[in-house]
Amino acid sequence: MSTTSIPGDTAHDPAELGSTDEKAAVTAPPTQPPAPAPVEGGFAGWLTVFGAFWGLFATFGQLNTFGSFQAYYVQNQLAGYTPSEVSWIGSLQLWVFFFSGAFIGRLFDAYGPRRLILAGTLVYTFSLMMTSLCTRYYQFILAQGILLGIGSGLVFYPAVSSTQTHFVRLRATASTAAVSGSSVGGVVFPLVLQQLFPRVGFGWAVRVTGFIGLACNVIAVVCCTSRLPPRKPGPLFQVDLVKDAKFLTFAAGTSIASFGLFVPYFYISQHAELGLHISSDHAFDLLSIMNAGSVFGRLIPGIVADHVGRYNTIIPFTIVSGILCLASWLTARSFGALIAFAVLYGFASGGLIGLTPPCIAQISQVQQIGRRVGLLYAILSFPFLVSGPIAGAILSRQHGVYDGLIIWSGVMLIVGGIIIVGVKVQINSRLAAKA
Repeated sequence: MSTTSIPGDTAHDPAELGSTDEKAAVTAPPTQPPAPAPVEGGFAGWLTVFGAFWGLFATFGQLNTFGSFQAYYVQNQLAGYTPSEVSWIGSLQLWVFFFSGAFIGRLFDAYGPRRLILAGTLVYTFSLMMTSLCTRYYQFILAQGILLGIGSGLVFYPAVSSTQTHFVRLRATASTAAVSGSSVGGVVFPLVLQQLFPRVGFGWAVRVTGFIGLACNVIAVVCCTSRLPPRKPGPLFQVDLVKDAKFLTFAAGTSIASFGLFVPYFYISQHAELGLHISSDHAFDLLSIMNAGSVFGRLIPGIVADHVGRYNTIIPFTIVSGILCLASWLTARSFGALIAFAVLYGFASGGLIGLTPPCIAQISQVQQIGRRVGLLYAILSFPFLVSGPIAGAILSRQHGVYDGLIIWSGVMLIVGGIIIVGVKVQINSRLAAKA
């Protein structure tokens, strides 16, 4: 996602830069022609945020909905497969989506956002139309796992990255405002599927979500612009990354946390219906409720982070996400208890998801931001790929008891958050310091 690299952009808080070398690098002459001076959004900037919101509503909102598909598949088309096998579809979506970030960002550098978002819209819509016709496991893998991941990435990365080119001081606020669209989509799509599965069947239910996504993505095509002119992409990987302790520590922490992050999104509906024998209608509601909590979890932490520090914000949100799994989800034995967990976990986990790009930007020179964000997402794609199947394998080994799966998710999030503390210490070891 190399679109967040903004040559000539020097509006950084010196307290947020990790070293004297980095401070000097920010003010050094850029290797590319300087971009126009930032105007903190302006009409074009906030219009881009608006377009990105709807693009993310359609794309990441659809990915956030896989828990509803998982609960449906294990009782219908894929009833002969284990939960671990079914979860490979959603995990493959996430892997393709995140791994593609580094490469799509380079395309953005050369072509800007609109052509990429248009291409993504076509692939996204085609993938859902094909998913609506699927009846076999390999077909779901190809259409919903691979194609939807590609189409979503082609919309998501240019939309989010073009948003960041319009802002400096309010970058976290703008980024989380755009990313909140994914949570709103995660509220709407499960409700649409819940209502349409019994009324019009699987095929037309999925097609309707495809048409909704098409309309939203068209808004993104029209509204999203970049402040930067097209330019030659930089190298995909730089050796200096392996020498940057802050980047490596953050990558390690977020990678560990990623093993647990999406497990509740994948399994809460299935846990409610099959584990606690709650009606399917109520079970589907839980995923929408969790995504509703995530809307505020992506907006509020971004605003807070711009004032108290991004690492001071992302660390407690990550650790609290894990604590909620162990203290709330593990002990839930009723629909009301699951609702409480869904709201709280959606809010807490939204902070981790929304603050990852601003945290990378804080420890990077301006020219490095895009490549580093893209590289981090490529790294995170591998934990996302295996996290769902690992949780499903734990569930199968425990013969349908969900406790082990829940403990796995909670422990990974807590350990990941503790590792991220190492970045905060490297930036400023004083507990109360902004970092």
